[in-house]
Amino acid sequence: MSLVNLLEQKTNKVLFTTPSHGQKNGLYEQLESLYKRDISETEYHNPQDALARAQLWARSVYKTYSTTFLTNGSTSGIIAAVLSCTHVGDKVLIASNAHPCHFNAVRLAGARALTYDPDIDENWGVPLETRPEVIEYFLNRYDIKTVIITSPTYEGIISDIEEIKRICENHDAYLIVDEAHGALYPFSDRLPLSAVNVADFTVQSLHKTAGGLNPTALLHCNCEVDVRPALEMFTTTSPSYPLLASIEVNIAYLDSKEGKKEIENLINRLDNIRMRCSGCEFFGDDPTKVLIRVPGVSGYELSQMLYEDFGIEDERTNEKSTMLLCGIGTDKKKLDKLQHVLSKL
Repeated sequence: MSLVNLLEQKTNKVLFTTPSHGQKNGLYEQLESLYKRDISETEYHNPQDALARAQLWARSVYKTYSTTFLTNGSTSGIIAAVLSCTHVGDKVLIASNAHPCHFNAVRLAGARALTYDPDIDENWGVPLETRPEVIEYFLNRYDIKTVIITSPTYEGIISDIEEIKRICENHDAYLIVDEAHGALYPFSDRLPLSAVNVADFTVQSLHKTAGGLNPTALLHCNCEVDVRPALEMFTTTSPSYPLLASIEVNIAYLDSKEGKKEIENLINRLDNIRMRCSGCEFFGDDPTKVLIRVPGVSGYELSQMLYEDFGIEDERTNEKSTMLLCGIGTDKKKLDKLQHVLSKL
């Protein structure tokens, strides 16, 4: 039985257990559906078995050693990965501009962070890819246990994961890839290569581009390391099964014919925008990230113009450029409006 089917079951037992609302909504009528499906680890429901089966199924979809459902975002996956493959005093290589969870994970593990500065594209104001020669430079000079890189970057810049993995293997170092913004990659050949089947650990945020609920995510493992003991150290013993079930549904959709077609449609529509909006300049490796600039207009001015004049809010802005994030839920109507506005610019 899947997690979704389990949550649809009608209870025929009298439960004196958590959650105390007893699947009845006495607080918020708008959330009645959620309350009915919010269960706990009772003997009657036994959701642990359904979760274990769902994660085994997900492993077969992604072809990994293990795939673990996360309900505390990619942050929890990064922390679990670092705790699983490092010891106190180990050196971990990370970018100086990395997400705070990279630094926090190293700190929690009692390890030591060594940092490198990524190259910055001055014309666009965004960090570029992690160059393999930089990783090799540090691994040749220091006894580094683990390397963490972010690919894609927030703005959709891709690093050469395969070459970096080769370098890490030559130095007996684990590779963790923060692929939070690349959850669609395994499901389309037109998107960049996913790290899921390359790195030792890969973390993906389903809620960023793949249509998942906040803060659902995945931790993929390609080495014989059990990440569960690390996760159990800092995750709740009362998980949200509606959120976990949403992960199961999310993956099934992405892996379906319908889901893959929707990803193709999204890429086609965005390619069309880039072709038709000749007054704008575009940058990046990931077609689902619309990183743009307009000659003579700063990124902040463009962001303000889009928001105040056209009712469009971007994801991220700097002095040089503006980034609009698109994903599985970015429909044709939204993209038609964006194309219309950018054409005016």
